[in-house]
Amino acid sequence: MAVLPVYNVLAVPGANLPLSTEQYQKAAGRVPVVGEKVTMIFLKSPKERTELQEEDIYPIGLSGIITEVNEKGYLVVQSGVRVDIREVSIGADRRIDLDIVRRPDLDDLDPDVEEKRLKDVKKTLLRVSSGNQWEGAVRSMISGWSSLGDIAAVLSRFMMNSPRERYAVLEEDSKTRRAAMLEKMIYENIEVNEVNGEAQSAQEADYQKVYRESAIRKQIEYLQKELDKMHPEKVSDLRKFELKIQESGMNSEAREEAEKILNRLKKEGQQSPENGMLYDYLDFVTSLSWKREPALPINIKEAERILNEDHYGLKKVKERILQQIAVMNLKKQQAGSILLFVGAPGTGKTSVGQSIARALKRKYVRVSLGGVRDEADIRGHRRTYIGAMPGRIMDGIRKAGVSNPVMVLDEVDKLSSSYNGDPASALLEVLDPEQNNTFTDHYMNVPYDLSQVLFICTANTLDTIPAPLLNRMEVIRFEGYTPLEKFHIAREHLIPQAVRAVGIPEEAFSITDDALNAVISDYTREAGVRGLKKCTDRLCRAAAVEIVEAEDAPVKIGITRENLRKYMDMRPVPHTKVEPNRQPGVVTGLAWTEVGGEILYVETLFTKGSGKVQLTGQLGDVMKESAEIAVSKVKALFPEKAKLFEENDIHIHVPDGATPKDGPSAGITLTTALASLVTGIPVPSDVAMTGEVSLRSRVNPIGGLPEKLMAAQRAGVKKVYIPWDNREDLEDVAEEVKNALQIVPVKDVADVLDDLGLKLKAPAIAAV
Repeated sequence: MAVLPVYNVLAVPGANLPLSTEQYQKAAGRVPVVGEKVTMIFLKSPKERTELQEEDIYPIGLSGIITEVNEKGYLVVQSGVRVDIREVSIGADRRIDLDIVRRPDLDDLDPDVEEKRLKDVKKTLLRVSSGNQWEGAVRSMISGWSSLGDIAAVLSRFMMNSPRERYAVLEEDSKTRRAAMLEKMIYENIEVNEVNGEAQSAQEADYQKVYRESAIRKQIEYLQKELDKMHPEKVSDLRKFELKIQESGMNSEAREEAEKILNRLKKEGQQSPENGMLYDYLDFVTSLSWKREPALPINIKEAERILNEDHYGLKKVKERILQQIAVMNLKKQQAGSILLFVGAPGTGKTSVGQSIARALKRKYVRVSLGGVRDEADIRGHRRTYIGAMPGRIMDGIRKAGVSNPVMVLDEVDKLSSSYNGDPASALLEVLDPEQNNTFTDHYMNVPYDLSQVLFICTANTLDTIPAPLLNRMEVIRFEGYTPLEKFHIAREHLIPQAVRAVGIPEEAFSITDDALNAVISDYTREAGVRGLKKCTDRLCRAAAVEIVEAEDAPVKIGITRENLRKYMDMRPVPHTKVEPNRQPGVVTGLAWTEVGGEILYVETLFTKGSGKVQLTGQLGDVMKESAEIAVSKVKALFPEKAKLFEENDIHIHVPDGATPKDGPSAGITLTTALASLVTGIPVPSDVAMTGEVSLRSRVNPIGGLPEKLMAAQRAGVKKVYIPWDNREDLEDVAEEVKNALQIVPVKDVADVLDDLGLKLKAPAIAAV
């Protein structure tokens, strides 16, 4: 059986298909013979047999038999049944082997209806052909047609329908629907050739109106496309918008709105005062990606490699990200939980978002929300306002160029509200997976699907994020880096980046481990590595100056601890270090700040007076209450010293005085300092503590323990008291920090006082 590739042919079962002999020889590679069986395969695009690939062939073919070979150069193939092409094999000699199976038809066509349709079409064709010079031959041909398929086969070469539309007829299983499709195509193409003719009667005109309009539109569209191909430089902006709307894949509401705006633009013209606004709107909505992107398979090993390549440490963060990626891969989803990265500046929150995009092989876009105080920055402005523009979310989607980017919403904790609305509340819809599939930007005024976007938010603290917004996100904490982690980050990432950034050869610059450790310990004061990056950049710039001044002479710059000060050209950053303490009433505490942990001293002093309590050091309301609780607690623990409290004032000071301080975690430090003052027993300066104290003497849990313990290690503390309930937080503390500290969990204030020996072993300090 011959395999006959055909293109742009309208063929259905039970029809006589006229083909040229030359076409057959070119496609089949041999001379046609009457009685020869053939299988016609339908091509998606015009290709020679020598160029055919399996993907160029539609999956349904048509069997047939050659019934006539004419000397005038044509043959007739009588089509048989449709076949499903299960497998195609194209050999080296371009021989085509098929594995086919018969495809049954749905025999639901009423013979009487079929006969009436055939008569009506013939009648129309006879009317159209009347009066021309070939009327006799045409009438003879028409009388010989026994089905709509015969008619379509003859008219196929004159039809304006696309190959896909022709194949759709063969693809239809129902004989009734197939006949209706053939009838519609025939009438449409008849009307194309009869656009200027008049209908025979008003009834027929009404009946043909639908076909006529469709035919005219197709003809206009076809001619316009041909003109656009011939003169692409002359295609107007309005025509470009029209084509973009057709090809964009917009949802029905968006398409309707875009077409309405386009029609307004056409009617009002360039002189309209709204021309610019309408043009900008169409330009924006047609530049968005409206089509759903396919979910690509994710190699989790490759994703892990990329995360480790881009960032050192952050073990727990990477584990949680890989869990998210694994779930997305299993469920074939583009997005999952909304992640909120919380940590000090410079700990890698934003850059981890970039690494996630690279691991997922998706576009990355960052939206900065710091200082945003207008709801319209999120939802966009309504087009009734002058200068209206879309919100930052949709603008980010446009810049990404896809509907499924990884979008980092930076600094969500720094949103603020004003009389223009609350942008944090506007984010609720954006970050809610149950709602964001129909997110409506005020500027667009049509829904857009954000469910494929992987949102990642960043913040320095949770305190200023509204509870409803925080409830929609999963918090992942970025703890501060230890000195060892900073060393590896600088050696593996920051220094190579800085060397490349200033353009000096890698072999011309070196820094010793001792010097790098000195930079970390003496010139930076942070939980992240942003300040460390500035230091490495400064060193490389200084080295670049020496290399340029040396001109052509080879220079190799080596940074050591001895010459570090010369290249840094700055004084070391002063760090709070523990100092020998021989004075009662002074205790080392631990504090959390937005840039990491710090140690602070609580100093207490008795002065002659009447029992007043004076607090200095810019203490916040919570810390003032902790001081009052500490005073009451010490009075209760040492009732025999009541007279001392009555005859003296207590001055409590927390340096540095210019730095505001607040929070309940200094309760145990204040209590211990007052107990030391009352008993006259000094507390060793290398002992630090943190914890909230209640009137029941309970030491309650606190936050920021990893940062506080790192600050204690950096300051030279040897022993730290922490709340008993914070023991599980020790899992988040680096091993090198835990190994350098003696960490003592305590449940009660008495545990701390007893362990430090703060009992009445010495007389109380005399009042000044």
